[in-house]
Amino acid sequence: MSTDAKNILISPSIIASDLTVIGDTVRSMDPGLVSLLHCDVMDGNFVPNLTFGPGFILDLKKHTDIPLDVHLMIEKPELSIGRYLKAKPWAVTIHYESTRFPARLLAEIRSAGVIAGIAINPATPVEAVYDLLPSADLVLVMSVDPGFYGQPFMEPAVGRIRRIAERIRHENASVRIEVDGGIGTGNIAAVVKAGAGVIVAGNAAFKGGDINGNVRALLKNAGA
Repeated sequence: MSTDAKNILISPSIIASDLTVIGDTVRSMDPGLVSLLHCDVMDGNFVPNLTFGPGFILDLKKHTDIPLDVHLMIEKPELSIGRYLKAKPWAVTIHYESTRFPARLLAEIRSAGVIAGIAINPATPVEAVYDLLPSADLVLVMSVDPGFYGQPFMEPAVGRIRRIAERIRHENASVRIEVDGGIGTGNIAAVVKAGAGVIVAGNAAFKGGDINGNVRALLKNAGA
């Protein structure tokens, strides 16, 4: 089940940018090319690094009309998820490994009118989220270990995306697949062909400072 490259969404990960000038950076982005802004929230617990929280996301929203793609790499997201939902992002994605209540949290996200995402780490079997597909709008496949920016793409992610896409098709579910980690012009076509429709890009989007040009190159190499 490949994704039509014309319909893919590129979601630049803002942790790959200079966050001290992020307002200026996002204002320079062409909304016709940049579909989403990926916001990696890290708590220093679920993953070793710390980034930012809901206050930062609310401030970021003041600088752009590009929808926010909020990825919670945090333990027990049930304790703070309401604060992220207040920002009315495009999506809020929780990790399967981070909570004992994924179905309940996905329902809470949906009830706020926000796309409900479930993420899985490379070491988590893809079958773990099959029973959650009716509760989710998005499955985020990590193609690197979460929390460490700049890692190389893990090739087995292509097969993992393909298996999830086949399951979605089998269940006739309306679920998008997102992929996060090490995506660039050299491998974007493979993940799109496997079934990914939302592509997180870090260095590939921000290298050299020409974000719009970089995203255009990603879309071209995806076949869009």
